[in-house]
Amino acid sequence: MPAENIRSLIIDDDPFIRDLLMDKLQQYVPEVEVLNSASSGTEGLQKIDTYKPDLIFLDVEMADMTGFEMLSRLSHIDFQTIFITSYSHYAIKAIRFNALDYLVKPIDLGELKNAIKRYQDNAKKITQRENLKLALRNYRTKDISEQRLVLQTQEGELRLSLKDIIRIEGERNYSYIYLVQQKKKLVTKTLSALEELLDEKGFYRCHKSFMINAYHIVARPNSSTLILSDQKEVPIARRKKEAFNNWYDILKKE
Repeated sequence: MPAENIRSLIIDDDPFIRDLLMDKLQQYVPEVEVLNSASSGTEGLQKIDTYKPDLIFLDVEMADMTGFEMLSRLSHIDFQTIFITSYSHYAIKAIRFNALDYLVKPIDLGELKNAIKRYQDNAKKITQRENLKLALRNYRTKDISEQRLVLQTQEGELRLSLKDIIRIEGERNYSYIYLVQQKKKLVTKTLSALEELLDEKGFYRCHKSFMINAYHIVARPNSSTLILSDQKEVPIARRKKEAFNNWYDILKKE
């Protein structure tokens, strides 16, 4: 029995990207049926209501609103999203923080096929839709410590409130996340990868093996040591001291 077509919309304010993506889908990924396209977030909202797609390809930054802003205006989301972005460090970080899928302009055919394969693998699962809803919750949450991070673990996806993360310790290609109530999780991400996601969210990599959450610093007995809320003593690397002092001074003023 043949698989059902994936009913999709393209929402992007760049006509070249809309045409390019539509052409590649029609030629090389025929299982994706492009119902229509939109050139703005406002038009995109109308088209979603009209066509009720399974999947939307959504530009992260449009002239009238961002992709996240457009999604936040919907009362109900029952589709999956593949974001489209120029190589914007901020945009890609936000997408990765919420474990969402994305394509970088100009769109590579191999990456497009891989994204559609991931969609098909997850089509009957609720995780991607839940991650999108969580991303919108994070978008609306002004208190960074209340935002939630999505990570892969050996047991599946893990959603963690940032305020519950005390510290992260790196061990080669893995990291141990130490949480409140003496909980610990192993994730398949390097400390460097987690640093990239968390460095503007109240976390600081004070040593090659440690990243700490400012929310859980309880004491600094000397220039080389921090004490965290679980009473763990964490070292501050010598070469990190000056940068840490600047970060810590700003933190205390907030």
